Amino acid sequence: MKRILIGLIVAAALGAGGWFSFNLYVQHRATSEVEAAFERMRSGGGKASHGKVSFEFTTRTLTIEDIAIEPAQPQLANVRVAKVTAVGVRQPDEARFSADTIEASGVEVAFAANERMKLKATYKMPQISARDFSGPTRADTTPLSGSIIDMYRFMLAQYASVSATSITVPTLAVNVDAGSGNPGSGDYVYSGLSAENVKRGQIEAAKTERVTFTLDMPPPGKPAKMTGELSGLAISDFDATAVRIALDQQEPSDDNFHRIYRRISANSYAVTMGPGSRIQIDGFSLDDIAIRPSKFRLAEIIALMPADGAIPTPAQSRDILAKVAESFEGFQIGKAEIGKQTVETPQGTGRLNAIKYDPDRIALEGLDMPLPQGQLKMERFALKSFRAANLMRWAASLSTPGQPPSPDQMLGLFRVLEGAEIKGVVAPYKSARQFVTIDTLSLNWGQLVGSIPSKANLVVKMVAPTDPASPVHRPLIMAGVDKLAIDLDLGAAWTESSGAFALAPATIDLGNLAKAQARFALANVPRGVFTTDPAQAMSDAGRIEAGAIELSLRDSGAVDLVVAQFSRMQNVSRDAARGALVEMIRAQGEKLAASNRDAKTAADVLADFVSTSGQTLSLKLTPRGKVPVAQLMDVMKSEPTLALGQFRIEASTGL
Repeated sequence: MKRILIGLIVAAALGAGGWFSFNLYVQHRATSEVEAAFERMRSGGGKASHGKVSFEFTTRTLTIEDIAIEPAQPQLANVRVAKVTAVGVRQPDEARFSADTIEASGVEVAFAANERMKLKATYKMPQISARDFSGPTRADTTPLSGSIIDMYRFMLAQYASVSATSITVPTLAVNVDAGSGNPGSGDYVYSGLSAENVKRGQIEAAKTERVTFTLDMPPPGKPAKMTGELSGLAISDFDATAVRIALDQQEPSDDNFHRIYRRISANSYAVTMGPGSRIQIDGFSLDDIAIRPSKFRLAEIIALMPADGAIPTPAQSRDILAKVAESFEGFQIGKAEIGKQTVETPQGTGRLNAIKYDPDRIALEGLDMPLPQGQLKMERFALKSFRAANLMRWAASLSTPGQPPSPDQMLGLFRVLEGAEIKGVVAPYKSARQFVTIDTLSLNWGQLVGSIPSKANLVVKMVAPTDPASPVHRPLIMAGVDKLAIDLDLGAAWTESSGAFALAPATIDLGNLAKAQARFALANVPRGVFTTDPAQAMSDAGRIEAGAIELSLRDSGAVDLVVAQFSRMQNVSRDAARGALVEMIRAQGEKLAASNRDAKTAADVLADFVSTSGQTLSLKLTPRGKVPVAQLMDVMKSEPTLALGQFRIEASTGL
């Protein structure tokens, strides 16, 4: 029995010794593998060191302390990590390893850039955690050119080689030093960072609970701080593939759009820029963000920027704008919306309910802002067929050093947009007690000939107060009219095949005064008149011929207003004033009778219109033959009667 017991003790001792020997072997093997990895980093000319390395076999837990890496390539970041613990470490092949969890503490990353402008950035993360992690056993040692674009491409390549079901960073502190007097220096603190389902350059979902920042405000003026906070930042379905292609200067031919974000959103954003100045945004979202690598060429834009943060010259600015415009052709957003915005200034508080963008238009909704005369309110302002690339290209065309923009360049705005619309405006007029109200102001254009539209439509519905300081408005005020209601609908179009130009209809409704409608046509209008060259326009305008003209005037107070004004001027009763006006009109008709019977008839109809309020006056002028507009205008200046004689005149009234 004693021998059996002694044998068991010896066997146990031998087993324990074997176990400890195996653990020492595993520990040595793990240390050797780690050291080999660090040696590969050093072989590239950089520095790489570590402290204690331990490996626990039963849980396959690898721990490395005091990691310090300084790459030979200065454009890459220096990295320091106090401790890394990987649990469930496995190596499916020589090129990759995986772990159930990885915990890193005391992480610090320092980056310095000297291309174009000096920039230093330090990232500090007290803790990083990853679950179900998989990555390469060795980093890419491909030489870099030294450009910041090259560095970004390198980082994206490394990022595309790892995967994890989740990565969390409770806190990230960033300090940026852009140099004295340059914008961008400051501190950022990110809280609650996390990413879900990271796989080979794609992220299913990522979020940051809160971002706070403090930035230095550069001169001019006294040094100041700008502080801000962003909450609830979330990203869905990020794909770095297209970004990598766009940054790769060897693959510029991909002309397809690739989505890089399905959605980016945030709950709120606030910025304080000084005492009494603050901006608050209640959330924003951008959907379906995509880029086209053949056009989205960031490296070419950066190459145009002046070195050391210098202000671009006018020529450089033009080139930069042109290149940015081209890049915007490679950038696409399905739709975007910025929520309620509040802007606080020492002069007052302004508010905007929303900014909305889709591929067809950009719109501002619910504006409420202070003006020196009072509060301005606007329900909606929209630009139709808005394209950022086209707008920037137009702006670039205006920037010719030493030369003012030409008329053709200014009119290029018509090629950028197709219309604008304003709705629901209430604005103070000279004082807070009088307001201009705009129900609708809409302008649309199209069918461009060069830079000039040959088709347009203008709609205006508004109410404006009469101004006692205006001589034109004084008769209205004396008649008790304190505001004008204007309802205007004006449409014009040119048809190239026939050479016809028509203004139909042109309608203006002056509320409680009158409603007028006009239609007129021009014939033989050549394409050449749609030009910014005055000489060519005048030459071709000589071929234009007058067409039919139709006028309609519905009286709803205008005749009584004219009679009242004439009554005051003549110091007679209103009935006497009306009678005198009628007689004056008929007398003028008698003078015209000898040369133009139609004019005499029209004068009689006008007299009838004035004699009875509330009627509708209709006039139609039809050319008796070909009537060149240029000659007609010359005759109108010297002999109006002869000019009217070239038209057949039809006139009538009715209630």
